[in-house]
Amino acid sequence: MQLELFPEDWSRALAIVAHPDDMEYGSAAAVARWTQQGKDISYLLVTRGEAGIFSLPPGEVGPKREAEQRESCRVVGVAEVDFLDHPDGLVENNLALRRDLTESIRTHQPEVLLSINHHDSWGGPSWNHPDHRAVGRAILDAARDAANPWLFGDTKFGAWEGVRFAAFNASPTPTHAVDVTETMESGVESLLCHALYLENLDGDMADAGAFLRQHAAEVGPQIGVELATSFEIVNL
Repeated sequence: MQLELFPEDWSRALAIVAHPDDMEYGSAAAVARWTQQGKDISYLLVTRGEAGIFSLPPGEVGPKREAEQRESCRVVGVAEVDFLDHPDGLVENNLALRRDLTESIRTHQPEVLLSINHHDSWGGPSWNHPDHRAVGRAILDAARDAANPWLFGDTKFGAWEGVRFAAFNASPTPTHAVDVTETMESGVESLLCHALYLENLDGDMADAGAFLRQHAAEVGPQIGVELATSFEIVNL
């Protein structure tokens, strides 16, 4: 598949994902590239990932994963990180979530929204997490809601029509890619900040560096570089 270069003629983005580590499994190296360019990127986490480790209670896991996420963001130059406290594993694409996302979009006034795959599958015989699916679809709806002054009029800021597109990493139907050859190590370091999660993970994804570099090496040649990460861009 031939991928296009990810457009970089923007200055402000808002990353919205369900869990701590969602951005780090692919997008963090791109975020590091963009913050080095002087772009302003903020993160919004819909949950604190409190139900993501089966052997530990949510009350213990949530605060630790929040702290790891903040450190992970610091590594790639992101200073502003907010959490919504929707229940991990039980996120619904409903009006409450759309309202929360609309308020954040109006507050941050991004040109670009960043997230992770929202499709039913990762490609092939696989099944995506329900929180990823719910949040991704809600992002697309909320971007439209944010532009409509007659929807969610009780939010702090007025309508924002400036969102140009949403970009979803790890999509089974990517359209664009960004060169992360120079920032891959920052992306790996950012993922390694999620120590609690990685310590309780099995399989290929537990080896942060190998997992990220392998996927980046597969994508890179498609845009003529050594390492790249792919996104599906949905124009808004």
